[in-house]
Amino acid sequence: MMDFNYSNPTKIFFGKNKLKVLPEQIKRYGSKVLLVYGGGSIKRNGIYDNIVKLLKDNSIDFWELSGVEPNPRITTVRKGIDICRKNNIELVLAVGGGSTIDCSKVVAAGFYYEKDPWNIVKAPYRIKKVLPVASVLTIAATGSEMDTFAVITNMDTNEKLGTGHPDMAPVFSILDPTYTFTVPKNQTAAGTADIMSHTFEDYFSKPDSAFLQNKISEAILKTCINYGKKALDKPDDYEARANLMWASSLAIDGLASYGKDANWCVHPMEHELSAFYDITHGVGLAILTPVWMKYILDESTVDKFVEYGINVWEIDASKDKYDIANMAIDKTREFFNLLGIPSKLTEVGIGEDRLEIMAQGAVRYGKIGGIRKLDKDDVLNIYKAAL
Repeated sequence: MMDFNYSNPTKIFFGKNKLKVLPEQIKRYGSKVLLVYGGGSIKRNGIYDNIVKLLKDNSIDFWELSGVEPNPRITTVRKGIDICRKNNIELVLAVGGGSTIDCSKVVAAGFYYEKDPWNIVKAPYRIKKVLPVASVLTIAATGSEMDTFAVITNMDTNEKLGTGHPDMAPVFSILDPTYTFTVPKNQTAAGTADIMSHTFEDYFSKPDSAFLQNKISEAILKTCINYGKKALDKPDDYEARANLMWASSLAIDGLASYGKDANWCVHPMEHELSAFYDITHGVGLAILTPVWMKYILDESTVDKFVEYGINVWEIDASKDKYDIANMAIDKTREFFNLLGIPSKLTEVGIGEDRLEIMAQGAVRYGKIGGIRKLDKDDVLNIYKAAL
C-alpha cells in the first residue's frame, strides 16, 4: 500500500544563462558565502570567473574550499567547517557535481555540530540545524542538487556512508546544461550509470501497486538510454545534456521512490568498493548492476524483469518470460559497455583480497534489497561473480 509524505523545497533554475539569478538568490540568505568546488575544471571552463565576478559586483563576500575529491573526504568537510566558523558564513555554495554538493551539505550541517562531523555521517539523527546550501550543477549524475542526502568517505576507517536531513536539501540550484558540455566522456558515462542505478534501486522494489512511480522510473531509464551515447558522441548536444541533467535530478528527488519500499542494494555494495579502492562511483555501480540482476533473478522476481524488458528495452512480449528477463539484463550490460564502462572488478584493480570485509560492510545495518533481501553471503557471491 502506498503511504507517504512528500516535500521538495529546492528551487530550480533550469536552462541557459540562469547564473544571472545567483546574487539575488544568495542575498535572500546572507552575504557571506563559502564557495566549494573540486579539482579546477570550473576555472578552465570559465564558470569560476563568472561566479566570482557576480559575487564581487554584488558585494557578496566569499571564501573558498577547493579540491573536493570525487569521493568527498571527511577531512575536507572538516576544513570547510573551520572556514565557515572563522568567517561567520551564511550560505554554502557548491559549484560542481554530486561530490562537491555532498561535501557542502555536510559542511553546512557540521557548522552547528560541536563534535567531529563524522559522527553526523554515521548517525544523521544528530543533525539538528543546517546552514543554507545552494548549488551550481556542472555534471549530471548523483541528483544531489535536489535531494536531502550526502555520501562521505573516511579513508582512515575505509568507510563510505550516506547521511541526510530534510534541511540539507539545497535552497536553490542552478542547472545550466551548457555547463556539462566540457565534462569528459568517462565522467559523462559514469554519471549516466549513476542516474540509472538510482532509478533501478526504486524500480526493483515493492509494492507493485506503485504504478505511477514505476512509469516515472521507466521514463528516466529510457531517457538515459536514448541520450547517454548521444552526449558522448556530441558533447555540446544541448538536448542530450538537458535531458540527462533533468533525469539526474528526478531520479532521486523522491518522485519515483515515495510509496515504495526502496531498500537500496547496489549502492551500499558499491560504497564499499569506493571506500577501499577509491574507484569512480558510477563505474562501480555499472559493473555490479547486471551481476546483481542475474543473481536475484528467480520465480519471485522474474515478472519485474519482464516488465523492465518490455517497457524499457521494448523486447517482444510474446517471448518466454525468462528469455525476456535475461535479454533485458544483457542489454543493460551492453549499454554500459557502449558507454565505455568496463564489465569486471578486476578491470578497475579490485581482486579477491578484501571481498569478505566489503561484503560485511555492505550489510552493516542489516539485509539490503527491495524485491529480494541479500545478506553478507549473497553480497560476497555477487562480488565474486563480478570479478
